[in-house]
Amino acid sequence: MNNIIKVGMADLQCAVPPSTLRTSGLGSCVGIIIYDALKKTAVMAHIMLPDSAMAKDRSFNRSKYADTAVEDMISCMKKKGSPLYSLKAKMAGGAQMFQFSSSSESMRIGPRNADAVRQLLRQHRIEIVFEDTGGSSGRTIEFDPSTSVLEIRTVNKGVVQV
Repeated sequence: MNNIIKVGMADLQCAVPPSTLRTSGLGSCVGIIIYDALKKTAVMAHIMLPDSAMAKDRSFNRSKYADTAVEDMISCMKKKGSPLYSLKAKMAGGAQMFQFSSSSESMRIGPRNADAVRQLLRQHRIEIVFEDTGGSSGRTIEFDPSTSVLEIRTVNKGVVQV
């Protein structure tokens, strides 16, 4: 039986088999998995906001923001012996959970989170091999580092494995 490591909101966890990584409650938040298929290691983050410049004070939670979480995820993978060129990514979430009468950019947290993650991974030359973002439904994801399979449970839409 594998051990499930829960990744909370604004949290980041590394795993190796037989552990799997799971996060739930992905609405506008984005779940990012960076993994090394050869070494069978992975790190998952549950980010809430696109940019740490939004942090009110200096001692902020780095896992809450896309920019600092991705940096920490890469650092975690390097410590596990994975070179940058061997890293791949999968991501899910970034839904637009509520319909607003104004089309204010500040209310588009989900799409902005997904865009920020895409841009950061591109900057680090980490290929996104799968993405399930947008829409208006919440998601729970689970990643198995031994197979590199991501299971996505979407509210009212069932389960897919990629």
